[in-house]
Amino acid sequence: MQNIPEERRETGSPRGPASRDGEGHGDGAQGKSQPDAERETLMMELTRLVQKSVRESSWWERRGIDCSILTAAFISLPAGFLLLGSSQPLYFLSGVLIMGVAHAVITVKGTHLASHGALSESPAWADFWAVFFIEVCGSFSARAGVQAHVKMHHAHTNVIGLGDSSTWKIPFLPRSVYLFIAPLAVPIITPIVAIGELKGQSPLQILRTVLCVCLGFFSQYYLLRCVSGLSCSSALVVMLLCRAMFSLPYIHVNIFQHIGLSMFSATHRPKRIYQMTHGVLNLPRNPLLDWTFGHSLISCHVEHHLFPFLSDNMCLKVKPIVSRYLKEKKLPYLEDGYVSRLRLFFHKYQELMVFAPPITDLVGIQ
Repeated sequence: MQNIPEERRETGSPRGPASRDGEGHGDGAQGKSQPDAERETLMMELTRLVQKSVRESSWWERRGIDCSILTAAFISLPAGFLLLGSSQPLYFLSGVLIMGVAHAVITVKGTHLASHGALSESPAWADFWAVFFIEVCGSFSARAGVQAHVKMHHAHTNVIGLGDSSTWKIPFLPRSVYLFIAPLAVPIITPIVAIGELKGQSPLQILRTVLCVCLGFFSQYYLLRCVSGLSCSSALVVMLLCRAMFSLPYIHVNIFQHIGLSMFSATHRPKRIYQMTHGVLNLPRNPLLDWTFGHSLISCHVEHHLFPFLSDNMCLKVKPIVSRYLKEKKLPYLEDGYVSRLRLFFHKYQELMVFAPPITDLVGIQ
């Protein structure tokens, strides 16, 4: 039984973390005891500290660094296409590596930041970048991606039946197949799932998604054929290799940081700060994954779930503030290593990925 105060969360502005918790509303504090009122200010107090850091940060820190990383990924693509046309094995493999890393940066880091509107303060540009990164580059529906990730996973983190990461579970697959082989099929599965997600969307949205996905796919195929000089079959194989290069850690990261942690009932969930600190885990800094997937998906995942509108670099900047505050308030700040989590999931695969997770008991602080 975990010592978490039980209370439903109210919804509010998507850009204001304090208002999303239902914390800071005068009517919510009326009639409560002093300890309860103090607990209600936790998220507000942390939010003020983080917002102060954001206000004191330059544009370069808030968005510039992450935009530069994405720009560098696009700039590296011509070299990748040219190297793939070489008959020298070393040059060819270098081309595959460059294309694979660039694809991961663009389709994981780029789509994630774009889905949260973290690439621009302008709503119009934020919508544009979401369509560009998620549909053209990521071969998925922007509307479905934002709905599943932002409006479900973030709004209902680790809530059974809503944001419990169950979409990543494939119970009929053996553990070795799921953890080490099945992820390689992500480039093939993604557009297939995208087609299924088009149901219920307007004809114009469906047309846009189909055209954008086709534009991204055939652009890469055309350049591999014309610039790299590859045959039809070779171009398709190279596309699969580049798109699948980081699919294993991509799947691993998505399950490591939520599954196996506290799960909550849809009708009785804790306040946001307790929900996120008990249901989200940080992995240690990893030079490769931090720069390809982004800090918010690796070493600053707790910070990202508390403040999802922040860019990767800002999550990294406020990490000391968040970790120090949570530890001072005796709140969990969960961290574990990549290999440690992989070992846990390998040995407890049935419990974590097949059976239904237990719901964390919510009790008031004694």
